[in-house]
Amino acid sequence: MARAIPLERGLPRFSARPRIGTIAKHAVLIAVAVLVAYPFYFMLTSSFKDVLEAARTPPTIFPTELHPENYTDAWNRAPWGRYFVNTIFVSVTVTVLELATACLAAYAFARMRFRGKTILFTVFLATLMIPAEATLIPNYVLMSPSRNGCLGLPCLGWFDSYQVQIVPFIASAFSIFLMRQFFLSIPSELADAARIDGAGHLRFLWSIVLPLSVPALITAGLITFLGSWNAFQWPLIVTSKPDFRPVQVGLSGFRQEAGSSYHLLMAAATFVVAPIVVLFLVAQRYLVQGIARTGIRG
Repeated sequence: MARAIPLERGLPRFSARPRIGTIAKHAVLIAVAVLVAYPFYFMLTSSFKDVLEAARTPPTIFPTELHPENYTDAWNRAPWGRYFVNTIFVSVTVTVLELATACLAAYAFARMRFRGKTILFTVFLATLMIPAEATLIPNYVLMSPSRNGCLGLPCLGWFDSYQVQIVPFIASAFSIFLMRQFFLSIPSELADAARIDGAGHLRFLWSIVLPLSVPALITAGLITFLGSWNAFQWPLIVTSKPDFRPVQVGLSGFRQEAGSSYHLLMAAATFVVAPIVVLFLVAQRYLVQGIARTGIRG
């Protein structure tokens, strides 16, 4: 007669004690999250403090009394409305134009065959290693306010304008690379079916590829919009009038005007950052999808 095996021997055993590695991993993640979130928390809480409490050292964790009027005072001390209009117009225009150029170039690299495609794409990727500061002087000379030319070269004379903040950024090697990787993940059978139906490249791109690429478009658009919204160095150099300056340059000027009124400075910084935070929270699902799918095919 066969010997009976206890039931508990056939069941997997689970340790009630969490693994040390899991605890350490979560502890590191929590520590990093606190380090990243604390500056925003400090900015938000300081924006509701009075002038004395905002300058106190060490800072208080919570405001002893809320002062929402700080936002009204900060808004009335600078032409923030104009700054926001300038920033929104420039950021939206740069995003739309950059996505247009990126989609066309990425489709050519992903779906079309032409001589020198690999070399040209390698050159595009190589430009990612060039720091923005290296192109600062050439762009400055090209956009110089002297319409008669400078350094023997013709200049556009676009200082203090919208186009000087838009034109240099309507093409991005990173956006082209991101969209190309996503286009490569689209099955080639769809292109064959579209070709049989008589669709050309533009028709296939507009009717099939772009609707399937919404996550990548949102990802590239969000990154581009964020970069344009946070632009500081270039607008500071090429603009001198508030009529064309964005919010980041306006915030820098407001810092000098506010002086030791840190509560007003933090209030201004809060409503400058708020639109980007809201935009990210709305689009974060598409952002994750777009980044995840760009690595499906090489």
